[in-house]
Amino acid sequence: MKYIENFDNGSGGWIGWNNNTIDGSLALQTKKSAIVSKSPWWVDYNHAPPGGGCLHLLFSLFTTVEGYANSKEKGGINQFINGGYPLDWTNAHITVRLKGEVTLRGANLYLLAQAKVGQKFVNSILIKQPLMITSDWSVQHINLVPDSDQWICIGSHASRTDRYGMGKATDVLLNLNCNIIFVLFPLDVFPVVPLEGNPHLLRAGEDYVLDRSRLPEGYVMMDSIEISFQ
Repeated sequence: MKYIENFDNGSGGWIGWNNNTIDGSLALQTKKSAIVSKSPWWVDYNHAPPGGGCLHLLFSLFTTVEGYANSKEKGGINQFINGGYPLDWTNAHITVRLKGEVTLRGANLYLLAQAKVGQKFVNSILIKQPLMITSDWSVQHINLVPDSDQWICIGSHASRTDRYGMGKATDVLLNLNCNIIFVLFPLDVFPVVPLEGNPHLLRAGEDYVLDRSRLPEGYVMMDSIEISFQ
């Protein structure tokens, strides 16, 4: 079974993210059958230390109706959900066509898989298979293998442990019931003005102003994605 999205009729259910509210979704710009994500990107602090670190969320696709309910206005018709594609992503193969210009400042573009496992959401990044951001279109491939050495779980910020937790990538892949996100990670999060005490107890970008000169900037475009399921 294969999911194919060419963005010929809009974003196809793909969204961006611009805040931490229940409806923090962001409508992505579409241009010549492609979706576009541009800086300045929201800093997702949900997984800041003692979690794995902050993220920029560029392109996100929900896999279930429950997750997508608050984002329909921004993403339009979700072709993945409407197509009844599987939630078992074990050994799924993803082919994506990308281009962009980004000053990365130490970050890389990765796939993040998020699923509710038990009572909490587990976020796993395919850290051993980064994607390249090239100035010309390039076709790239990643394999969602059930190999713990390929993934890192990024846990939770101290204030979000009621929602996010630690877990195995194999469990996430077996029932990927939330979403996939293309993310920029890790981020060099730093306040404009020095803070007293432990900055990781605060919410980056909300409780203090960020020094954005240390964060990635630019744009990324995606004009096709194929996901082949076993």
